[in-house]
Amino acid sequence: MNVGGVLYLFQLPTLQIGRFLARNPIIQGGMAVRISGARLAAAVAREGGIGIIAGTGRSPRELEREIETARDMTGGHGILGLNILFAVSNFAQLVKTGMKAGIDLVFSGAGFSRDIFGWGREFKVPVVPIVSSARLATLAEKLGAAAVVVEGCEAGGHLGTDRPMLDILREVVQAVNLPVIGAGGILNGYDIYRALQLGARGVQIGTRFAASYESDAPNELKKAYLAAKPEDSILIHSPVGLPGRAIRNSFTERLETDDIHPGECTGCLKKCGQQFCIRRALENAQRGCLKDGLIFAGQRVAEISQILSVEEIFINLKREFAEACARLGPLPALE
Repeated sequence: MNVGGVLYLFQLPTLQIGRFLARNPIIQGGMAVRISGARLAAAVAREGGIGIIAGTGRSPRELEREIETARDMTGGHGILGLNILFAVSNFAQLVKTGMKAGIDLVFSGAGFSRDIFGWGREFKVPVVPIVSSARLATLAEKLGAAAVVVEGCEAGGHLGTDRPMLDILREVVQAVNLPVIGAGGILNGYDIYRALQLGARGVQIGTRFAASYESDAPNELKKAYLAAKPEDSILIHSPVGLPGRAIRNSFTERLETDDIHPGECTGCLKKCGQQFCIRRALENAQRGCLKDGLIFAGQRVAEISQILSVEEIFINLKREFAEACARLGPLPALE
């Protein structure tokens, strides 16, 4: 690891969540539908991060198979998490399925569940809610959260705030005594440095991992990430009842003119605005049918110029973090 150089001097710190210790403080985002699967999660876990399987949009049996496959791919080593959207109608079933299947950690966002903490205690699985305010972070701590992910407006997918992540992060770090994870707008090692400098214990990265070889996104979708321009990052109003950050395409242009028909409803959400079928739109994108697909991606997607392996992404993140430490000074905890 470049012994004697900056990579040796300034290594990423570890991240402790509950009884689990990650060698690198990097959590891969749980991107649905079926972008974050066993192959991606296992690759991240093998690199010493926390790999996340997106459970939203899967059946309980499919979720069990993904967890089992990811475990096999890691050889039983590494940390694996599960991310479930609170808004889905089978939220409780999917969370309990994952916990019974032996997932290490459970993450949840797009709403806030109080019940999930009781399930976590029952199955001895640490729970990490995704929050967008100090108020929710404080509530999560009182209810028994093992950590909190602070997600800002830069993130892809459903958003709970219009504020930048770093602004919220400062407030949450002061409000709780839990590990705080920064999410939204994290793309390189310099971003990791800034988040840790403000008191975060780790970061969650989504879009950069979606644009990896191990991601379950099809080639057509990965090409859309690479082709995106800064002005293509837009907000849409999701039937979930929250804004969502996506890449402008023909589908979102039709949304703007209400030229979308919801079609037959499968009842996948607890409450649905029925402007369009969010599940079908995300599944279309995952299949490469972009004309009828919604492409969720972070605000900085236009900065991604290559599809890389998870190993290459980690190498770059470590190098960039070390360069930031060498240029800006080591973080206090690392001195």
